[in-house]
Amino acid sequence: MSGHRVLVTGAGGYLGRQVLARLAQLPASQRPAVLVAHDLRAPAQALPGVAYEVGDIRAPALSELISRHRIDTVVHLAAIVTPGRNSNRELEYDVDVNGTRNVLQACVQHGVRRIIVSSSGAAYGYHADNPAWLTEEMPLRGNEVFAYSHHKRLVEEMLADYRARHPALEQVVLRIGTILGATVHNQITDLFEKPRLLAIAGSESPFVFIWDQDVVAIIVRAITEGPAGIYNVAGDGALTLREIAARLGKRRLVLPAWLLQGALAVLKPLGLTQYGPEQLDFLRYRPVLLNTRLKTVFGYTPRYTSAEVFELYRQARAAQNRTTPQP
Repeated sequence: MSGHRVLVTGAGGYLGRQVLARLAQLPASQRPAVLVAHDLRAPAQALPGVAYEVGDIRAPALSELISRHRIDTVVHLAAIVTPGRNSNRELEYDVDVNGTRNVLQACVQHGVRRIIVSSSGAAYGYHADNPAWLTEEMPLRGNEVFAYSHHKRLVEEMLADYRARHPALEQVVLRIGTILGATVHNQITDLFEKPRLLAIAGSESPFVFIWDQDVVAIIVRAITEGPAGIYNVAGDGALTLREIAARLGKRRLVLPAWLLQGALAVLKPLGLTQYGPEQLDFLRYRPVLLNTRLKTVFGYTPRYTSAEVFELYRQARAAQNRTTPQP
């Protein structure tokens, strides 16, 4: 890896920080020759050997940055995963889709060799007729009503167009399942931390999990020797919501779909929940990712199964709760 000149977008995010830390900790003979971290804000603490650049992935200045650092490999992690209170659909589309277009245009303009993109299993969409296990050749049907899912689909359609028109730019597209780690916090972990787990009658809601450090290792491999291609990123197996509740020692709150949809339609505008009625299918029809191609073609077997990942997460949360001072 010592000859690579690497740019990481979204470097200040949860995954970006860990990728940077892993790359910066490599022995000098294996570290990238140039490692550039790009994000909207400067970090609170800089890592040695990392060049930090503050900017927006939608801005023309990104092209100049790639040229100036003579970047040959881009790890594109910048996206809006959990929208803030002041977010809106137009902003999310602009960052996720137009921002990715700007990154791709800059890569082609300056002869970047490879781009690694963090996509998501959400690109397949949340549909009643999803097969039990999704493989990489299956159609992408990200739901338009769910911004994150829809934008991941649109980005992947753009990537397919670039693969056809600009084959010199190698792509590693990672369709990542639910990431869990010792400190991860997102909409899904919010579900698990409720006193009772919300469930939809008649739906098993299976989840596939991947440990955050497995994702980091996969990205590091993609920078160097991992072959280009599209890969589902998940541990072996899946856990249903019933199994998750049992592991947490919690009961489920099982509601019929029509009742839950109506309740969310009332509660979301009042600010009493972060979930809207459009996200009902997000829980009801989980995309379950088969990781065979990751293991046999890309050459990486996740260290932990989905069940083991969840257990690591549960233990980490329990330890944190024991050490948190009580009011």
